[in-house]
Amino acid sequence: MNRKKKINETLKKRMKKANAKLNKSNKPRYISKAERAKLDDEAAQVTETADVISDTTVDSDTESAL
Repeated sequence: MNRKKKINETLKKRMKKANAKLNKSNKPRYISKAERAKLDDEAAQVTETADVISDTTVDSDTESAL
């Protein structure tokens, strides 16, 4: 009886692992604190650059209008 039980447990474990691999999790990927800080810095630089570019285009437009 024990031999049968052990074989069945082993097979169940394998099936459970196989099914777990097939079903992907909906949980978002973990992003470390350092990565989040780096992404925030990059986003701030992009918005800052966009503000500078928009300011220069506004200045050039007003100069050309004069």
